[in-house]
Amino acid sequence: MIEILNGIRETVNFKEDTNLRLYNNDEAENYPKHWHAPLEIIMPTENWYRANCSGISYHLREGDILIINPGVIHSLDAPPQGKRLIFQADSSILRPIKELETTLSTIAPALLITAEEARAAHDHIQELMLAIKDEYFSDMPMAEASVYAKLIEIFVWIGREYSPATKSFPSNISKRKEYTEKFLFICDYINEHCTENLSLDDAAQLAGFSKYHFSRLFKCFTNVSFYKYVNQKRIAYAENLLIDPALSVTEVALRSGFDSLSSFIRMFKIIKGVTPTEFKNMYDP
Repeated sequence: MIEILNGIRETVNFKEDTNLRLYNNDEAENYPKHWHAPLEIIMPTENWYRANCSGISYHLREGDILIINPGVIHSLDAPPQGKRLIFQADSSILRPIKELETTLSTIAPALLITAEEARAAHDHIQELMLAIKDEYFSDMPMAEASVYAKLIEIFVWIGREYSPATKSFPSNISKRKEYTEKFLFICDYINEHCTENLSLDDAAQLAGFSKYHFSRLFKCFTNVSFYKYVNQKRIAYAENLLIDPALSVTEVALRSGFDSLSSFIRMFKIIKGVTPTEFKNMYDP
């Protein structure tokens, strides 16, 4: 299934003239640690499947759905017999939609969707995955657009059913909408200014909350602390810089908003599972 592998970096071989790849995979083959830029969704249709994402193990039963964020180092284990859909898509075109960008951030490194946890969401997402398969293998015009429309709908379900804010924000609809809009604005602000000296105090003031109230609500909304979210964005920014052979790891650290090389290396290893140098070497020819 992995067609192009350089080190542990997989270059996804998209279907011609699209940014999509879907395998109706039945190979009894294990795939070693690897990562790729596209988003990945796995759904076993016969028997189980197993994935390890950034050190977290996920056991997928038939019908379970695993969404793996872009750039996550993961390995896959298959049973002797079985079948699963493995769908990969360039999610960069979805990121300008602020709510989708935030949803992607909150499911890192991966999200396992099961019928026991949220029956309605699981069943709808399962139907959407089967519809994506049918659309992908059809010869209909606008097939790629139709697939992306279904992918957006999947993230709508995730954002509404799996977001911590759904359970933690005020039950009043207008108040919840107000809080959601505020924290979408804050997340967008962090995305734009993550390489700068961002403090919890400044972000809380920008949102109009006390520092302690803001900190609690921010974790409810993103599922991570304020500083972990900032560091995730800085590391994502650093990944693009590390690809440039002309830039040293030290220069990347400073450009990405870290005040020391040691803190950059430590945080990069925590989030990515490899050091910046190891990551950089993945791109060497």
